[in-house]
Amino acid sequence: MRVVTDSTACLPDAVDDDASPVVVVPLRVLTPDGDRREGVDITPAEVAERIAAGQRLTTSQPAPEDFADVYRDLAADGAGAIVSVHLSGDVSGTVGAAAHAGQRAMVPVRVVDSRTAAMALGFAALAAAECPAHGADAEHVAARAREVAASSRCLFLVDSLDHLRRGGRLSAGAAALGAALGVRPILEIVDGRVSLVQRVRTRAAALDRMLAIAAEHAAGMERPGVAVHHLGAAERAEAAAGRLAETLGVVPVVTPVSAVLGTHAGPGALAVVVAELGAHAH
Repeated sequence: MRVVTDSTACLPDAVDDDASPVVVVPLRVLTPDGDRREGVDITPAEVAERIAAGQRLTTSQPAPEDFADVYRDLAADGAGAIVSVHLSGDVSGTVGAAAHAGQRAMVPVRVVDSRTAAMALGFAALAAAECPAHGADAEHVAARAREVAASSRCLFLVDSLDHLRRGGRLSAGAAALGAALGVRPILEIVDGRVSLVQRVRTRAAALDRMLAIAAEHAAGMERPGVAVHHLGAAERAEAAAGRLAETLGVVPVVTPVSAVLGTHAGPGALAVVVAELGAHAH
């Protein structure tokens, strides 16, 4: 049994390698000079630099053949079944490409639409990958991924809503509402889509409120998983993580947001993810 996810899971480098229990399939950033696989041919820092230089970037899900190659290699390596956990189908065709490839795979493939992104997806995939060692079957592993994803909140701030609006991840009406009167919008992935949660007057107040919402969500959890992401805002991310660690007694994972997510969020983006990792019996 193996677990597959995609690069928008924003997994830290320590688990995103050949020894990881989770196999990562990269999405793509389409640049003026070519198609780049995130985490392979382009980094989040390069995305921030290109956007700052005025380049218009777009993104693309993996082709079904990318998933087919991974599923075939895992089957050849002895996997008897695969659970493939991915970015919300409402913002990307990634889960559809995985399902298409899974229909032709040599072993059974269960595809899970996490309805979320970033480490809300990453925590779900990692938690699911712990289950096979306890003898869990594919149905249990997929259910575990859905359970952790459903428990999560993925909140974020952006310096400009234009990137989300241009990429079709936020309606023009919502973008106009969020930008009204110079307020700072707090955004969240709700049921698979980007939603405006609250408008706050200043960046500092928006950050305070976002951290408070995350802490409130984590307060009743048995074992919260916490992550902080950023695009070109490492110092702000570390400061936010320190505040959450002090409040929750949990050391957050801190990673750059993936290159693909960063393309839509824009430079200066800051995100916080909280998910319940406890309260589960294998």
